[in-house]
Amino acid sequence: MKGRMISPGKTEGAAIVTNEPIGFYGGIDIKTGVVIEKGHPLEGRCIKDKILVFPCGKGSTVGSYVIYGLKKNDVAPSGIINKETETIVATGVILAGIPCVDQIEIEKIKDGDTVLLDADQALVTIQK
Repeated sequence: MKGRMISPGKTEGAAIVTNEPIGFYGGIDIKTGVVIEKGHPLEGRCIKDKILVFPCGKGSTVGSYVIYGLKKNDVAPSGIINKETETIVATGVILAGIPCVDQIEIEKIKDGDTVLLDADQALVTIQK
């Protein structure tokens, strides 16, 4: 699938997928990478070294710092794929150096799929 590059880089890994927006500030533990937002479909799951797939971000601008902090604490996702990347996530992934693309039909990616994310080319490939 062809999208738009938000932050460059290439990575491959298991997808962790939600159709719900993610708020990084108060939604993900900066020290562990575990989703802590009550009632979120990914609550209790760790995003470390996964390709995190979600429609868009939500919440406070502090979320950009949380994304950066996840990277500094070595618990960040290896890549992010969005339907629409808004400013909070874009700023965070650029600061943290996390490959990110948007304008992707995220409904085609299933939880656990092995995904090749080539943000340099704005390409997402589901490995078979």
